[in-house]
Amino acid sequence: MTISLERTETIETDGTEMAEPDELSLDELFKRLERMPVPEGYKLEIVGGTVFMAPQRDVHWQTIRRIVRALEDRFGLDTPVTSDVRIDFPGELNGFAPDVAKLVDGAEKNELGRWRYQDVEFVAEVISKGTAANDYGPKKRVYAAAGIPVYVIADPYLGRCRVFTHPQDDDYKSDLTLKYGEPIDLTHAFPGFSVRTEEFPTD
Repeated sequence: MTISLERTETIETDGTEMAEPDELSLDELFKRLERMPVPEGYKLEIVGGTVFMAPQRDVHWQTIRRIVRALEDRFGLDTPVTSDVRIDFPGELNGFAPDVAKLVDGAEKNELGRWRYQDVEFVAEVISKGTAANDYGPKKRVYAAAGIPVYVIADPYLGRCRVFTHPQDDDYKSDLTLKYGEPIDLTHAFPGFSVRTEEFPTD
């Protein structure tokens, strides 16, 4: 099996230690990955059966922090918000760890102790060079198919955000591009909620 890393690095695993992804359930695959020496500071996700690891950089975290702060300012400190926590999404072997995910009030974990994708109402991803194709491609399709009302991509390399709303089938009907400095107005989905972007860091 090949594990994809940011900047086209790969780790080859011994086939005797890990079966091919289509032979394992998502839970079994994660259990085996947890036994591997994952570098500290890397985020691990499974997208369509392929394992991706990307380093969490300072620019990444500073953007996430500002989005989380905006959510807490609007919805309160007790609003259910996660960052880099595994949530299983529909489709074949999709175990994502969104940079930011807001759940509906009253959301409860399932019998396995995980949040349900059906309770996610907002997702934000911050682009990493090696995983940008996932955020704009398969993950966007999965988020739309899962009915996530709002999906925001922050791109510190281009200094802009893409805001996807109104999911239908495996795509979003609305796609808005904003430069850093322009507010992300989400009042149509969440009354009184917008995200200021002028302090989003660039790389």
